[in-house]
Amino acid sequence: MTASQLRPTGLTGELLGKTLGYARERDYTGWDYGDGMSSRLLQALPVENKWVNLAVQETIKRAPVNVRPLFLVEQRRNYKGTALFTMANLTAHRLGLGEKGGVDYEREARALADWLIAERTPGYAGFCGAHRHEIQHLDIKGLPSYPDMVSTSYAVRALLAAHDADLDTGDVDYAEVVRSVADFIDEDLEYEEIDEGARMKYVPAWSSDHYTLNAVALGGVTLLELGARFGEPHRERGEKLLDYVVSRQRPEGGWMYRDPPSASHLSMDSHHNGFVIESLLRHRELTGSDRYSEVLDDALAFYREDLFEDDGAPNWDESNRYPRDIHAAAQGIIVFSRAGEFAAAERVIDWVLGTLYVGDGKFRYRRERFFTKRVTLMRWCEAWMAYALATYLDQRAASE
Repeated sequence: MTASQLRPTGLTGELLGKTLGYARERDYTGWDYGDGMSSRLLQALPVENKWVNLAVQETIKRAPVNVRPLFLVEQRRNYKGTALFTMANLTAHRLGLGEKGGVDYEREARALADWLIAERTPGYAGFCGAHRHEIQHLDIKGLPSYPDMVSTSYAVRALLAAHDADLDTGDVDYAEVVRSVADFIDEDLEYEEIDEGARMKYVPAWSSDHYTLNAVALGGVTLLELGARFGEPHRERGEKLLDYVVSRQRPEGGWMYRDPPSASHLSMDSHHNGFVIESLLRHRELTGSDRYSEVLDDALAFYREDLFEDDGAPNWDESNRYPRDIHAAAQGIIVFSRAGEFAAAERVIDWVLGTLYVGDGKFRYRRERFFTKRVTLMRWCEAWMAYALATYLDQRAASE
């Protein structure tokens, strides 16, 4: 069944309902992309060694089959994934999808929003959130106590959406809770104004010798989200962050993962470029300004022509088709929907349904050149596809 068949009959909403149902039945808990350090076998070793950590972590991440059960990897809720599920449930409620299925999507969204508040990361200058697994990097071991801008930005967006939907409970005002994220950006992520605008760190624990561009863009949009609701002077600071990211756009129209490019372990990959473009589109939605219209034109042309095939298949980056990743596909649905390019979004949905969809709301992780990685990751597959389908439905409804 194709997206063009799904949309007129309302079955796209049914697909969103099944995707949320798959996650809800598992309490939004599952395996994650970088969860290898949560192996109980690794934790039982009598030594702590960076290279052993990396070997186990990368083996679990890169194996062609799911070896997590063999390594006794613990399944957990992901912070960013919970934010995405919150927004997807809100959309399902707003579109009335629970009326036929008998699901209280509003209650689900409220419970998830409350969890985001309860599980925020303490000990920092303002509101923030972190991944739920340790991650071993070459230079440091990322602990669950190290919040990051990307996870935080989606949690802020989810809680503000819950506030806008009047889901605040008791003495908890979701908007007021996240208002202090500006202090987290200023103090912990070391917001710094420069000639090209402003920049900030991705994670407090990292050095400042490189900057992760999609995280800077999401930090900029987070400040814009605050400015749109509180009327405080966050817009100028948010736009300075976006100005810096825009200044690093490549001649091709895309962005490297980090600045300087020599610090990037990725080229102009699909889903991180999608984050940047979505941030610029969100700027237009929040401000009504065409400040970045020319940049967006070039970025969308590069994204559409170099990072996706004509049939909707996502390329890994500008030079490599494989692996074709569910997260890249989901981000494409989000970007094309927000850009009003619904035919392009539907082609990506078609590709996902034909390549990575198992049925009953369950999606596979990745299509390699000669095989498919069949593991289902709760955040990377389910949360992103739920949010993508919800965004498509929401934007489509708003355009009609």
